[in-house]
Parts: sequence; C-alpha cells; structure tokens
Amino acid sequence: MASRDALTIIQGKWRIPIIISLSYGKKRFSDIHHDIEDISPKMLSQELKSLELNKIITRKLLNSMPVTVEYELTPLGQSSKKLLNEILKWGLHLRNEIVGKKQTKNR
Repeated sequence: MASRDALTIIQGKWRIPIIISLSYGKKRFSDIHHDIEDISPKMLSQELKSLELNKIITRKLLNSMPVTVEYELTPLGQSSKKLLNEILKWGLHLRNEIVGKKQTKNR
C-alpha cells in the first residue's frame, strides 16, 4: 500500500522535524541538532541514517580539516515539502481548535 510506504518513511517523533530543518538547505549535524530541541545526538544520528537509507537525504563528506559532513534533501525529500507544509497547517488548525475549546471550558 503506497500510503503505508510513505508513512513508514516519515513516522516517528523526529523525522518530520529533521526534514523540515533540511528544507532550508544543506546543514551540518550540529546545525540540525540546534534546530531540533530535545533530540539526543544518538537519536539524530540514527534518524539521519534511516532517512539516508530511504533516499530522503544525502550525506556528503567534505574534504576539509577537520572532516565536515553535510546533509541535504534529495529530490525525493524535496518532493515532501508540499505535504509537510499541509501537515503543519493542519497541525496549527488542530492546536487552535483544541486550545480554543479548552480556554472556553475554563471560563
């Protein structure tokens, strides 16, 4: 099932935030880690490996001292931007509905 394939790639707490971070351009590990609060370096490393394995991102070693690694969305990863933008809009709408209803009940 195609929808299940897509969800398998982006499911989890950290993958969408990682993809969103990289949607702004190439970044080093530390830049991604800075963008995403509360993710441990170990978890970030695992999720980056998974996204690379699934061809959502690329990992490029730069010939520098010290060695630098950059991550970037692949064309396949770039193609998720529209979907993630819609998820973000829906999430904001959902949050407003839930928070709005809670605030109304508390009055």
